[in-house]
Amino acid sequence: MTAAADLIPVWIEGRLAPFDKLAAHLEGHRHKAVSVFVMEGEKVLIQRRALEKYHTPGLWANTCCTHPHWDEAPGACALRRLREELGIEALTPVFAGQVEYRAGVGGGMTEHEVVDIFTARAPSGLKVVPNPAEVMEVRWITLPALLDEVAATPERFTPWLRIYLADHRQSIFKAA
Repeated sequence: MTAAADLIPVWIEGRLAPFDKLAAHLEGHRHKAVSVFVMEGEKVLIQRRALEKYHTPGLWANTCCTHPHWDEAPGACALRRLREELGIEALTPVFAGQVEYRAGVGGGMTEHEVVDIFTARAPSGLKVVPNPAEVMEVRWITLPALLDEVAATPERFTPWLRIYLADHRQSIFKAA
């Protein structure tokens, strides 16, 4: 039996319906997602996914990304995952647009996501306390340095981060 937290919004026959998260990835269904980019000055906070993650373990990603629970608002989801993944409280994520992509993420799984993108401005010295079940490492990096690293070693980064940087960075970072 699927736990309520594992039910995500998936398009089935043209309408949203609750669907098991793992099954959505295995079957490649189009589904809702949320991604957050936290900025401090000219730097963005990125995370390296925990090795226990069921896809893309150990790869670098944007600050946080997830799937909203069924009937969870995207903004509430962004706040929840900042807290759950990184221990970040008291930021105000701002909606920066929506993107759609499809990418293989290993293990026969596909992310076909319609993503609400949020950005948030962090105060200097923001306290970040990664949840080791979710995140193995975090770091602040400038966008030019991140672009250079992705170009040099793309295999170290999640497919969605590579897509965001290649196709959507103007809209994401303009909003930040």
